[in-house]
Amino acid sequence: MPHHLIAPAGFPAIPVWLVHAHNWEQVFHDLPETGKNFAQAQGFKPKAGQLCLLPGTTGKLEAVLFGIGEPDLSDPFLIGKLPAVLPENSYRFATAVEKPDLALLAWLLGSYVFDRYTSKPERTAKIVPPQGANIDEVTRIYESVALGRDLINTPTNDLGPDGIELAARKLAEKYGATINVITGDDLLAQNFPMVHAVGRASAVAPRLIDIVWGKQDAPLVTLVGKGVAFDTGGLNIKPGNSMTLMKKDMGGAATAMAAADMIMGSNLPVRLRVIIPAVENSISANAFRPGDILPSRKGISVEIGNTDAEGRLILGDALALADEEKPELIIDFATLTGAARVATGPDLPPFYTDNDTLAADISRIGMAENDPVWRLPFWQPYTPWLDSKIADINHTASQPFAGSITAALFLKRFVEHATDYVHFDIYGWTASDKPARPTGGEVQAARLVHKLLKERFAP
Repeated sequence: MPHHLIAPAGFPAIPVWLVHAHNWEQVFHDLPETGKNFAQAQGFKPKAGQLCLLPGTTGKLEAVLFGIGEPDLSDPFLIGKLPAVLPENSYRFATAVEKPDLALLAWLLGSYVFDRYTSKPERTAKIVPPQGANIDEVTRIYESVALGRDLINTPTNDLGPDGIELAARKLAEKYGATINVITGDDLLAQNFPMVHAVGRASAVAPRLIDIVWGKQDAPLVTLVGKGVAFDTGGLNIKPGNSMTLMKKDMGGAATAMAAADMIMGSNLPVRLRVIIPAVENSISANAFRPGDILPSRKGISVEIGNTDAEGRLILGDALALADEEKPELIIDFATLTGAARVATGPDLPPFYTDNDTLAADISRIGMAENDPVWRLPFWQPYTPWLDSKIADINHTASQPFAGSITAALFLKRFVEHATDYVHFDIYGWTASDKPARPTGGEVQAARLVHKLLKERFAP
């Protein structure tokens, strides 16, 4: 539990008034005269994000006013702005909080700091959890998100494919899960040719990480995460400014591990499998080339249209492995396409599934948990765009349109036995500070998936 962020119930704490147009008159009426005068002098209005620190008669901080705008329209994580702007002290919410778990989580997520390489101080504002909050559950979720954020934020010189493996081994050890890792040329011997091809040019060998946890007879759920530790684009090399954030191209792997940490930490009644193909898409004399034809674990021959579309190749082999067990559910997370960002922006990852009921659940839970996603279709009329004249399929489309959809269609070719399949095309990054979402890595859809599985298997 992040004890440095949480104050115990009953601990002396400064009240934080969450104010909006409907309660501002009453809150103002209840303030001491000094507070009223100061709020008026500062011109405070109950607008979303407005902050006013109210001193007492001695000049010490006595209360905080924080505008949340219209309650029905307000960002549920707006409270997450407070830990970054409040001085060191302990605080409590003086107004009722409609969703105590989300309020506490927002505070914790807003307190996150990636300080591995700096002497930046920790956040020092503590919160007394609001009444009704499930403190143990919320703090577990926060720690899982922090794990994923840390992994994405860590640069590749300290988190290559071998670093991803180390993180996976620590996660497996934490919960007594089994882990198997196939590395280097053993990938060819054990039939993961596309993982090997993408990662073979790197000085750090590619690998396939496979974690299994839970009772043998429980429903099998498999998470697959794209683990490209860095993406140069390969021989179709990216321009320099397009490489700047490519340490985050393992965001799918980080998200899968964060979700797995939540699932195992909650002891959900599932047989969980986590598969992570971990590679660096580098450049050397043995790099795979545009025009190459690769075999795959599935037996599908794949023509390479562009070496910068490497993520779908390693996922193809990983999904084929996952599908062989005929799991009840396969979910993959991947920082896969720029087209997804054009379609729905960086904060709203598209997802794909053929199951309408499952899709409705994902959309509903995403909104309820403030982990939003948006459904896009496996649009079959675009499938011919992946045709190849000399192989079973080309991994990039012949048309410049619908890039996220055609990538999803490619992945779907490798799944046929699972009862349900969901693909998340995530961005994995917050470009500028938002409440509870500081600039840096973000494990989009991890909390959503945890809640989905909890609702589905442990209602």
